[in-house]
Formats: sequence, structure tokens, C-alpha cells
Amino acid sequence: MENALLFTIILLFAELFEATIQRAPTLLGVLKKLYAYYQKSIFLFFLIQPGFYFILLIVVLTGVLNVTMIFLLAIKIFDMFYKIELIKKVFIDRKVSPEIAQMLEWKMPPIFFLMGAALYPPLLFYALI
Repeated sequence: MENALLFTIILLFAELFEATIQRAPTLLGVLKKLYAYYQKSIFLFFLIQPGFYFILLIVVLTGVLNVTMIFLLAIKIFDMFYKIELIKKVFIDRKVSPEIAQMLEWKMPPIFFLMGAALYPPLLFYALI
């Protein structure tokens, strides 16, 4: 139980770090920030996702791989690869449908970036108890 709380708090800080790096007024702004890391190196892009690696570390250390943990890993993986696909479509291929282009310009409320910090740590805690 003590480890579950410690791991949850560490994941919270990792998610807050990710939110700080990705914060922008629009989704296009988020993608521009992430594309800057992607341009330097795909490995750098993956390194700025510490929450994912921390969850993998927890799975290895604790051996817990229940449905909740698998769901948590799946969400994190989907999030990373969806961002990569959007980056490729917008900045590399430059082939974006008008609907997606319009969606990329929508203003995002500041609380949007805290969704990861509000979602992932409770799921991790639930998976570990």
C-alpha cells in the first residue's frame, strides 16, 4: 500500500511534467512543440513521455499486470502513437482534411492539460491496490 501511494505520487509529477512541456493554446501548438522534439530525434520525442516509462518500470518491479494496468498502458501507448501520426500528417505529409485542420485550431482550456494528471495516477493506484 505504501509503495502504491509513492508510485502514484511519482506518476503524478511525471504527468505534470508532460503537461508542462505540451501546454499550448491549441492542439496545433501542442503538435508544434512535440514536432520540435520529433525533428531532433524520435528518441527524444519518446523521452519526454516519462509517465509511460515509469508505468513500465512499475510493471517490471511489481509484476502487476491486471486489467487496469493493461488499460493504463494501452491508453499511454495510444496517446503517444496518435500524436506521432498527427505530427506526420500535419508537418511531414502536409495532408490534413479541412475538418482536422479546423479542429487543430480550436482553443483548448488550460484544464485540458491536467487530464493526464487527473486520470493516470488514480488508475495506477487502483491497479496496484
